[in-house]
Amino acid sequence: MNLPNKLTIIRMLITPIFLAVVLWDKLPYRFFIAAVIFIIGSVTDFLDGRIARKHNLITNFGKLADPLADKMLTTAALLVFMQHGLCSIWVIMIVLAREFTVTSVRLVASSQGVVIPANQWGKIKTISQMVFSIAIMILAGFNEMGSLPASFDFPLLSNILLWITAVLTIISGGTYLWASRSQIDYSK
Repeated sequence: MNLPNKLTIIRMLITPIFLAVVLWDKLPYRFFIAAVIFIIGSVTDFLDGRIARKHNLITNFGKLADPLADKMLTTAALLVFMQHGLCSIWVIMIVLAREFTVTSVRLVASSQGVVIPANQWGKIKTISQMVFSIAIMILAGFNEMGSLPASFDFPLLSNILLWITAVLTIISGGTYLWASRSQIDYSK
């Protein structure tokens, strides 16, 4: 197994650890610790793709597992945010609907021997989701410590950031589907 695939597997293994830490309400500084774990997961996402492309280590496993690992980590964060009133259920529905749709298209394309690469919108969506998730966790840590001003509407800011991600999710999914229409035979 090559290094990019190992990094992908590490990201998959980090996800339940991240979830356990952030849900452990007796753990001091849990949101800060979770943010560090999430950052490690995000860095593995950046590194696995870069290393795979630079050293021509792209594999079929990596093509399928890398986006799955991303979705595991980012969806775990969204679910935690929803539990704490920091994310609308509609944001999660939009993100999951896009992910299921794009994954289905990827599977159909794969069965026909076609690879439809991720587009720039998908990368922008993933980066925004990761950056906003880290920011929300750090703010949640300060909020839990009582360090945010009383007038600061943290849930509103969190929802605004995540709605931006939802809009980028719609755009990236739409552009991916548009690109796939001429490459896949949907009649099979």
